[in-house]
Amino acid sequence: MRKPRDFDSELKALADKAKQLKERRVRDLGALVTATGADALDADVLAGALLDAAANSDKAIGEGWRKRGAAFFQGKQRNTSSGPRQQSEVTLPLDGGGASA
Repeated sequence: MRKPRDFDSELKALADKAKQLKERRVRDLGALVTATGADALDADVLAGALLDAAANSDKAIGEGWRKRGAAFFQGKQRNTSSGPRQQSEVTLPLDGGGASA
């Protein structure tokens, strides 16, 4: 005869794992904000830039951001002078380039 499964403890373990993953994601996002220099921005400015990025439907702008992000993670030098030419006036670069002026 098989041992009955303890569903309650399995659900609790899954909930704990999900909570740990969520906390890790929040820490990682905070580290990303700091690593990019975006922590120098006011919270309102940073939130506005992120909201614009999340609402962006222009694939060309999104692809430009993706390339700059990939270059950042590969350790290439940030080039803040090329970013604003590719983006609309309303949209801020996500690497903190707007705060360095």
